[in-house]
Amino acid sequence: MSHSQNQQSCRIGLIGFCSDENSSFLRGAAEAPPLIRQALYSDASNLWSESGIDLGHEDVLFEAGDITPDGPNAIENSVGQLLAQGLCPLALGGDHSITFPIVRAMARAHSALSILHVDAHPDLYDDFRGNPHSHASPFARIMEAKLAQRLVQVGIRTMNGHQREQAQRFGVEVIEMKDLKDSLALQFDTPVYVSVDIDGLDPAFAPGVSHREPGGLTTRQVIEIIQSIGDPVVGADIVEFNPRMDPSGMTAVVCAKILKELAAKMLED
Repeated sequence: MSHSQNQQSCRIGLIGFCSDENSSFLRGAAEAPPLIRQALYSDASNLWSESGIDLGHEDVLFEAGDITPDGPNAIENSVGQLLAQGLCPLALGGDHSITFPIVRAMARAHSALSILHVDAHPDLYDDFRGNPHSHASPFARIMEAKLAQRLVQVGIRTMNGHQREQAQRFGVEVIEMKDLKDSLALQFDTPVYVSVDIDGLDPAFAPGVSHREPGGLTTRQVIEIIQSIGDPVVGADIVEFNPRMDPSGMTAVVCAKILKELAAKMLED
């Protein structure tokens, strides 16, 4: 399947960040972006979203390629360039540490911003094992910098005492997996940035992650959460897919499916 390279006419900038130096357990997430693209463009499926949007149309996706960033400033600058060109960034990680510099760029473009965060982990450590930029800390950095007016976390099932204190400190709205109802319709008063950590899904659906945590979301639940957002989605990321833990290739396909539904939601407005 072909995809557009006419940047001037496109609406979404698809960019990969091959970065996992801030991973705390296993490396491998840096290898994910090209495999997600491979699954996205595979002839095994097509580029239509469930809502009837053809992502293969020439005015939808601009392929910004994959970069191996030399630190967080390179990530922030790359996203800033997409925003300056009128593109909504859809980023492929990489580990979750990429979200902090992405949101720094997003906050410059949007005076008010909310974040919807899907994950097994709240990623609110003040620092993790001496690293304040760990993939376990991006939302602590985001909230202390006041880059988001509101942070809603869904699917959490690993909170410890420190992270509960952090959530209370920053006013984070945590919807733990044990409390999740069958339907979840989220309303925001600002544009929304969506961050999907693939380990938010149950490992039965997405085994290719470094930190498998049973008892998580189904693929269907994640899609329905995305589709239920009632406000403009202005950017998103998909992170923490580790191909080294995905011998069947199933998790790459799940990432591509979520990518299509995120892109469709971004195009609605």
